Amino acid sequence: MAAAELGSQTRAEFDVQNKFPAGNNRKVRYGGSSRREIAETGCSGTSGSFGVPVEDDKHNSLGVEGLDGYALERWETILHYMVSSGTGQNPPKPSTGVLYLLQRSGLMVSHRGSPLQITSIGFQFLLHSPHDQLWALLLQYLDMAEQRQMDLVEVLSFLFMLSTMQLGREYSTEKLGVSQNAMLEDLRDYGLIWQRQPSSKRFSPTRLSTTLTSSSPPLPTATGTSSGPQDGFIVLETNYRIYAYTDNPLQTAVLNLFVSLKYRFPNLVVGSITRDSVKKALNNGISADQIISYLITHAHPQMRKNNPLLPVTVQDQIRLWELERNRLKSSEGYLYTSFTSQADYELVLNYAKELDVVLWENKGKRCFFGTMEGHANIRGFIERRTSGGMT
Repeated sequence: MAAAELGSQTRAEFDVQNKFPAGNNRKVRYGGSSRREIAETGCSGTSGSFGVPVEDDKHNSLGVEGLDGYALERWETILHYMVSSGTGQNPPKPSTGVLYLLQRSGLMVSHRGSPLQITSIGFQFLLHSPHDQLWALLLQYLDMAEQRQMDLVEVLSFLFMLSTMQLGREYSTEKLGVSQNAMLEDLRDYGLIWQRQPSSKRFSPTRLSTTLTSSSPPLPTATGTSSGPQDGFIVLETNYRIYAYTDNPLQTAVLNLFVSLKYRFPNLVVGSITRDSVKKALNNGISADQIISYLITHAHPQMRKNNPLLPVTVQDQIRLWELERNRLKSSEGYLYTSFTSQADYELVLNYAKELDVVLWENKGKRCFFGTMEGHANIRGFIERRTSGGMT
């Protein structure tokens, strides 16, 4: 939505689905006085809703091609760290602020001081388009902004102002508010803006920010998890062998999460899906359905002629390997034993079943196992019956 449209509306509402963590939907809304501040004043109560371009050309901007390269490098550094950290590799490390954002959003986690590792939510994050990924992080950033006592109106207005700026131009920071100036360092780390120096009084928006509110791709060749081929690149055979037609390090790193890689050639990576490679992925919180979803999303066009798209035997085996890991499931609760008669046992058991809190029962031994949540009610029922309060 263009900024000019905001001023003519009685209320502006932006609805962005935040699927990270899964199941949460967040709406970013502003209206009334907040809307007027964003649409009419933009930057701290002064004119400049579309930014203040720098007119002199004493300091030439990086140029569109240079800005695209910078944004791509920053963005892929974040994604590459997500898929490579904790796997024995040493990927370039994003800034401390980015690492905190990845942890706070549940995309990565550290177990007892170990290096950060990707989570199930993080792998699901990789299945989405760069545009969705960017907004997911920005929504988490908005939550952080409130905790940091930043002006939320300033933060939102700056993000939407960036989306109206012209790619390749430089803009002045002099009209920015306090919160907006504080955002510059964070936005540099995410690849949304470029500055010659951290103390520079001018900045250039990258394609990541100028496409925030449009359907255009945020990176010139971005698709799925990276800047690799526009079409799918994975060929999966019935013998579990994978051929990935890519030379993109990020895509190779993602495959390494659940594939045993054997050979690497220019534009081609060869590997196999094995029991050990799938178990490694499962131990990192990646599910069988997520692995299958990734393979479907990035299947080579030649694979899309098949019906079903992926070999059924491979899909079934991946799920069976997951079932092997999930054969035992632990639950906390209470074991109820030592009933004086079969009638007493069945009375309490039926009561617990009405509450839907029975996890296991053995009628021959007059015992059953109930959930933690149902214990208070079951105990109260037994005490009332023991004291003669019930017949």
